[in-house]
This record gives sequence, structure tokens and C-alpha cells, in this order.
Amino acid sequence: MNPETRTHDDPCKVALRDDRNGVILQAGRYLELTKPRLSFLSVLTVLVGYFAARPAVDNWVLVSLMIGTSAAAGGAAVLNQWLERSTDTGMRRTRDRPIPAGHVPPAAALVLGLLLCTFGGVLLTFGVNPLAGFLVLLTIGLYILAYTPLKKHTHWCTEVGAISGAIPPVIGWSAAEGAIGPGGWILFGILFFWQMPHFHAIAWLYRHDYAAVRFPMLAAIDQTGFRVARHMMLYGLLLFVVSLFPAILGEAGLPYLIAALVFGGYFLWKILCFRHAADRDSAARKIFFVSIIYLPLLLGSLVFAVSIPG
Repeated sequence: MNPETRTHDDPCKVALRDDRNGVILQAGRYLELTKPRLSFLSVLTVLVGYFAARPAVDNWVLVSLMIGTSAAAGGAAVLNQWLERSTDTGMRRTRDRPIPAGHVPPAAALVLGLLLCTFGGVLLTFGVNPLAGFLVLLTIGLYILAYTPLKKHTHWCTEVGAISGAIPPVIGWSAAEGAIGPGGWILFGILFFWQMPHFHAIAWLYRHDYAAVRFPMLAAIDQTGFRVARHMMLYGLLLFVVSLFPAILGEAGLPYLIAALVFGGYFLWKILCFRHAADRDSAARKIFFVSIIYLPLLLGSLVFAVSIPG
């Protein structure tokens, strides 16, 4: 086509299209602040706790539980990034997040985080029950007011953060029963102990980033990796033991027991490999990938086992 005869777009249409694309892009940045994948994991573990309690399913409670948990988890993620916006600029893996990259104003992120957390807490309190609402607010409080500031002072922040990360299945259990039964505490233990090798593996891979901003994560202060390996093995062993409790207590049968032994044994093997690996970065990467496969397999096996009549 002759360039002189080419039809040009209407400038108004071009401007409208650009504005629409800009709105979509900015909405995506705000969505990114909520860390959708982590929020989705929180919802999944809440659902595991709910169905593991063998409830008479209430659709309104179930929908409120999923929406409220998703909002609260997303809001906590936003507030965490708002608090850490200065240190995020100093780490390679976080400097492109929406706030340090300058795509989202800190004040707007603060408002979004507070609104989401408030909405999630209110919905769980009145749409599910007060215990579920209290537990989600406790989770947010531990994550924002304890874990986040402690990251600047002690490597034990990982354990504190793991407490908040282990509460979601307890929220699900409380939504089903209105109380926290033994099964809820077992799920808490599984999530708590699972997080430790999972997050220590991540911290090892990004230990130089943490050292650059003076976060005293264990991986940043233990360049040999021996203490990291010891911690991962300790928590891996505790995870292995706790994962057997549903079968020991008679809540899940032989198929679950076999699954827990196989999955847990393989996870422990990968952790042990880190201790003796010449290339610990590669070994940590394998622990990370095995951990994200292990958890849904184990929890899925548990929900399936307890849902079988008899």
C-alpha cells in the first residue's frame, strides 16, 4: 500500500486505546502487590482445614471463607511490601516490585492493604464466625507487626513468619467446627514445619540479597550452609513425624500413611542431600521444587483419606 494512501487511526481512538491499556496495566500492578499466588495458597490451605473437619457444607460460609481469606492474605502482602519498600530497592529479586519501581505510590498501597485486611476480617467474622475472624486478624498481626520488623534483627523471624503462615488451615477448621480440634492443630504443625525447609531453601538462594540489606537471615550469616542444613533437617524430621499423626490417631487410613511415609521420606532425602552437596545452590533449588510438590500431595491425600466414609 502506498504510504500516502494509508488510512491513519483516529487520534481520539488511539488516545482512548492507550488510556484503556494504561488502566489495565496499572490494575495489574495493584494486583501484583497482593501476591496472588501466595494468596491462592492461603485459600487452598484454608479449604484443606475446612474439608478435613468433615463439615456439613454451608455454601455461604464456604464462599465467605474463600473471599475473606483471599482479601486478608492479599492485604497482608500489600502492607508487607509497603513496610519494606526501602529495603526492597536494595535486593535484586524485589527491586522491580510495584512500590520500589515507582509504579504504585506508597500511600495508595497502604490504603489498599488496610482496606483488604479490614474487609477480609469483617467478612470472616460475620460471614463465617468470630473465631475465624479473630484468627485471620491474628495472622495479619503476626505477619505485619512481628515477622516484618523482626527480619531486620534476628534470623528467628523465619519461625515467627511460619506461625502466621500455618494459621490458615486452622481458620478453615474453625469455620467448619466453630472451634479448633486436634486435627486443626495437626494441620498447623504440618504447615509450620513445612515452611522451614521451604523458606530456608529460598533464603539460601538469595542469601547475598539479604546480606546486602543487612537482613540477618540464617542463610546470610551462615556462609558454610552447615547451620542452614541442620535447621532444615530438624524441621524436616518434625514435619515427617507430625504428618503421620492423622494415621496414628485413626483419622486417616493406610493409604494416607503410605503416602506420608513416601512423600516425607523423599523430602527428607533432598534435605540431606543439601548437607553433603558440593553445589548447595542446586541442592537448595531442588528442595524448593520438591517442597511445592510435597505439600499439595500430602494435603490432598489427607483430605481424600478423611472424606472416605467409614
